[in-house]
Amino acid sequence: MHTHDFIAIGLGPYNLGLACLTAPLAELDGVFLEGRSEFDWHPGMLLDFATLQTPFMADLVTLADPTSPYSFLSFLKETGRLYPFYIRERFYPVRAEYNAYCRWAAGKLTSVRFDHRVTRVEWDEAEQLYTVTSTAAGRPVRHRARHLVLGTGTPPHLPEACAGLGGDLVHNSQYLEAKPMLQRKRSITVVGSGQSAAEIYYDLLADTDTHGYRLTWVTRSPRFFPLEYTKLTLEMTSPEYVDYFHALPEATRYRLEAEQKGLFKGIDADLINSIYDLLYQKSVTGPVPTRLFTHTELRTAEHDAAAGRYTLGLHHAEQQRDFTLETEGLVLATGYRYRTPEFLEPVLDRIRFDGRGRFDVARNYSIDTTGRGVFLQNGGTHTHSITSPDLGMGPYRNSWIIRELTGREVYPIEKTIAFQEFGAPAA
Repeated sequence: MHTHDFIAIGLGPYNLGLACLTAPLAELDGVFLEGRSEFDWHPGMLLDFATLQTPFMADLVTLADPTSPYSFLSFLKETGRLYPFYIRERFYPVRAEYNAYCRWAAGKLTSVRFDHRVTRVEWDEAEQLYTVTSTAAGRPVRHRARHLVLGTGTPPHLPEACAGLGGDLVHNSQYLEAKPMLQRKRSITVVGSGQSAAEIYYDLLADTDTHGYRLTWVTRSPRFFPLEYTKLTLEMTSPEYVDYFHALPEATRYRLEAEQKGLFKGIDADLINSIYDLLYQKSVTGPVPTRLFTHTELRTAEHDAAAGRYTLGLHHAEQQRDFTLETEGLVLATGYRYRTPEFLEPVLDRIRFDGRGRFDVARNYSIDTTGRGVFLQNGGTHTHSITSPDLGMGPYRNSWIIRELTGREVYPIEKTIAFQEFGAPAA
C-alpha cells in the first residue's frame, strides 16, 4: 500500500489552503479526504449582501505566497472579474464569491478526494504510520501516512435548552434552505449575538411588510457588539501575540478566550448601522412589528406540536427577571463548537489533552505526543487565541505545518510584525 507523507482530513478553507500551498512541492505527497461530494462553505449563509469580515488578501494562499496561482486575484482574472472587483473598490469579497473561489481552487487540485468520509484512524506501531479508513462509494478505503492534519471544522452548536426540542427550529447553518418555511409563519424569533444572527435578522426584517410576520431578536450580550477592527487590535492576529498568548498559564488563556469573543464574533459595524437605518425607514409609515432584547438569555424551551409554537423561557441578566416569549419560527444563530472527531478514538492515547479535556495544541499546531505527527487546523482559541478561526492566519499556520512536514521553511514565516509589546519587558 502506498504511504503518503501526510493525510489531511476535512476540506474547509484551512486544509484547502494547505492543499494549494503543497501542490507545487514535489517533496511532499499528501492526500485530502472530504466526506462531502464538493466544496461548499457555509451554504446556508450565502446571503446576497453578505461579505467576508476579512480583506481579500486573507485568501487561501496570498499571505504565505503572493505569487501563488491559487490566489483570489488569480481566480478573478481567470473568471473575468478582476476589473469589476477593482472598480468596486472594496477590500471585502462577497461571501458567495469567496465560496466560488474556493470551489475553483479545489477543482484545480489532484490531491483532493471528495466523497471520502473518514471513519477510523489507527496507529501502526511496527511501521510507525497512521492508517486512515474512509468510506467511498459504500466501500472502505485504507490510506497510510506518516502525519495527519485535522481540518474537520466546528459543527453547529445548539443551546442545552433546545437539545431534542423537536419541531422545525433552524440553526443558522441551514437558514437559506429554511427561509421560505420561516416566512410562512406569523412570528419568528432569532436567538444569537454575532454576525450570523445580525445577517439573518436584517434579511428577515427587510420582508416584514411583504409577509406580515412579527420578528424578534434575542441576545444575551449587553448590547449589539460591533466587531472590533481597529488596527492596533488587529495586531493581536500577529506572530508575537500568538507567542505571548500560548505561553500564558492555562487558566489565564481560558479566561481570555471567554473575554475575547467580541474580537472575532462581533457584528460588522456597517451592518449594525444598516439594521438601524432599515428600522428607521420602516418606522416612517408606522410601528415596526419587531422587538430587540439585550441582556437576555435563553434558559428553557418547549414545543407545542399541535399549535406549531415554541415557548421560550428567557432571563434578563441585569434585572434578574424571567419572562416568556411565544414564537412559531425559531432560528438559533448560536454558532459552532469544536468536538473531538469520533474517528480518532483508536489513537486518543497518542493525543495530548489539557486540564479541561480539550486538545493541548503546541505552538507548532501539533496535538500528538511526538510533537510533530498530528496537526490541528482551527479549534485552538484556547491555545492560539483569536488567530485560530481567522482566515488571514490560515496561510501562516499552514506555513508552520509545511515547515514541520518538510524540515525546512518553504514559505517564509514572519516572526515580528507588531508595533506594540504584549508582555512585560524582559529583565
